[in-house]
Amino acid sequence: MSERKEEPGARSTWDDEDAADERFERLTPSQAAAFRARNPQVSPWRVIAVQAAVGGAVALLAWLLGGGREHAWSALYGAVTAVVPGALLARGMTSRITRLSPAVSAVGVMVWETVKIGATVALLMAAPQLVRPLSWPALLVALAACLSVYWFALLWRGRKS
Repeated sequence: MSERKEEPGARSTWDDEDAADERFERLTPSQAAAFRARNPQVSPWRVIAVQAAVGGAVALLAWLLGGGREHAWSALYGAVTAVVPGALLARGMTSRITRLSPAVSAVGVMVWETVKIGATVALLMAAPQLVRPLSWPALLVALAACLSVYWFALLWRGRKS
């Protein structure tokens, strides 16, 4: 192994704190407020509410288009498999604990996303026992429709609530 010699007065690449000060200009409070006004956040609860509405609409359509109660209940359960785990994630990510530090926030994302995936898998595995008779196509269409709401949330960012 060869040793790399640093010149006197040269900065170490690990000196992030000083390097960050040189690369990024700090915003004034008014600049930060203007930035937040130009880039509004989307409430996760708004996304969950729209998911629930989309799921209800898909269930209603399944019933109205002749699928009957079997398809409507299956579609409604499909919406539940998206909305309930999403609500768990939103609740976990909006708690005070996840705002303590960036490290806690990063771990919180991983933990709550794991909870969300586990809840989704558990709900899908329980579907045949909880919804009888079960229509998998209706359930999966509603689940896909509800999950598509996440893509539209990106478009909402430009609109004021």
